[in-house]
Amino acid sequence: MGLLTKEIEKAPCTVEISHKFESLHAHVRFNNGAVIYPGDEVQVEGPEIMAPFGEIVREDRMATILRASKLEQLWTRLTGDLEVMELCEFSFSEEVSL
Repeated sequence: MGLLTKEIEKAPCTVEISHKFESLHAHVRFNNGAVIYPGDEVQVEGPEIMAPFGEIVREDRMATILRASKLEQLWTRLTGDLEVMELCEFSFSEEVSL
């Protein structure tokens, strides 16, 4: 993998969708041990998965991993903390006014 080139990798995965009162989540676990690094993109193949309320659905699928170039990995590491801070809201006063 070069400074500006990208690689495409296929990996088997298990998708878990939970639609319960206690937990609403979607997780992808790679069955071949693939690891995702900063800047990588993952696309799970197949139709949309819908879990009825109160259930957890697990399906085996294939995923396409688009590996970030070395330059993209560096940029993601440098700017990642700043993007996370955009999600935070801080207040140091005891009064809240909107």
